[in-house]
Amino acid sequence: MIWMILTYLPSLLCGIHVVRTGREMFWLWLFVIGPVIAPLFYFFAVLVPEWMGGRAARGVGKAARQALDPERDYRAALAALDETQTVGNRMRVAQAAAALGRWREAEAQWASCAEGQWGDDPAILKGHAGALLELGRWEEALQRLEQLKALGGRDATAPTTALAFARAYEGLGRNEEAEDAYRFAADRVPGLESAGRYVAFMAKTGRREDAETGFQEIERRLQKIAPPLRAEARIWRDVAARALGRG
Repeated sequence: MIWMILTYLPSLLCGIHVVRTGREMFWLWLFVIGPVIAPLFYFFAVLVPEWMGGRAARGVGKAARQALDPERDYRAALAALDETQTVGNRMRVAQAAAALGRWREAEAQWASCAEGQWGDDPAILKGHAGALLELGRWEEALQRLEQLKALGGRDATAPTTALAFARAYEGLGRNEEAEDAYRFAADRVPGLESAGRYVAFMAKTGRREDAETGFQEIERRLQKIAPPLRAEARIWRDVAARALGRG
């Protein structure tokens, strides 16, 4: 009996917090079926950001919420679009679908957003290009990126745009242009994606020594990332490792 009380005590305390703060009721069900793991997720997803505030804490909370309920944002976006058929709501669905790796759906939503008067919107052009890249439609992605570049402005020259150009160029076999774009993006895009892709590109094009140097830098940067956020960063470390034959 004492063991059962201790097991469910964290769930009880977290459940009280859910009710008092008016949070989503699905937490209560999770506390019942997962009396150990659910309160732990709730601690990182809700309590830590609430107590600490700040960007880092919000990032930890978001990661925990996504791990617990990865389709939450997607469902909310679909509900909003169903209620009001606006370009903004369609963009939300595209972004949420992309976050789940549903690239065909994301591409279709971005393509719909690009119709009519919104065809030159930088966010739409960039989002559509990203989905096309994931589908391996390199030429179409490059066309969107060229449209974005022609508009000028911050989005056109952003490091993330350079990374998208690099991927399109690589997919089309335009390696010299891909090299320039990867080199520009590698140290400027937050996270490890640009570095991981650049190492993989160097390994693919026969620059083993440079790729090994880049991989060591990725390993160093990975250790500085907060543990709750490290799993996503490790994906790109593993991309680079596989390109180098490290498994």
